[in-house]
Amino acid sequence: MKTEEIFIGKESIMDEFVRSFVYPYEVLPNIKDEIVKIGKKLGEDYIDKGDDIYIHKTARVSDLATILGPAIIDCDAEIRPGAFIRGSVVIGKRCVLGNSCEVKNSIFYDDVQVPHFNYVGDSILGNHSHMGAGAIISNLKNDKKNVSILFEGRKFSTDLRKVGAFLGDNVDIGCNSVLNPGTIIGHDTKVYPLSMVRGFVAPNMIFKDSTNLVERKDV
Repeated sequence: MKTEEIFIGKESIMDEFVRSFVYPYEVLPNIKDEIVKIGKKLGEDYIDKGDDIYIHKTARVSDLATILGPAIIDCDAEIRPGAFIRGSVVIGKRCVLGNSCEVKNSIFYDDVQVPHFNYVGDSILGNHSHMGAGAIISNLKNDKKNVSILFEGRKFSTDLRKVGAFLGDNVDIGCNSVLNPGTIIGHDTKVYPLSMVRGFVAPNMIFKDSTNLVERKDV
């Protein structure tokens, strides 16, 4: 599934950059350099904290959060106590990153919520996507081999050891779910709590388990 088919909304400081790649996993190795490039061009509304860390003046960042650069935290975002930004991260407008949440080498489009006990690595989360408490995005296979993406019965190699998940707009991940490396979830799809998700989940679906998916009627 191509990048433009996953991220329908364009609300992100990184949108043009993301869409310059045909497939979303191609974005991942380039996030760090792009943050450094964009950061130098940000205006006076962003505070340069050093180490390529740029925080918008309206963002609410707890003194008890840890931020490693490069990173951009956009306007009206909320970084709560105990959050850990591990570098190469963009937090979009009005996003929430909460207590005991860790994120690395990832892009949050605007209005993303990752509020409670979550891990997000090597991933892109679309506009208004949400992760329930304890939901985890796994980015490394147990055998440490390169990640392949399963799409329509075929495996496509990413040639990358670390690939997390790509969530389309308005995706809702239930509490304590695990998204396996290379997962793609189409826009407006809901995932039940305690789910284990692998491969591709189509847009506008309700994922109950790998054998039980139903089309949403309220979209």
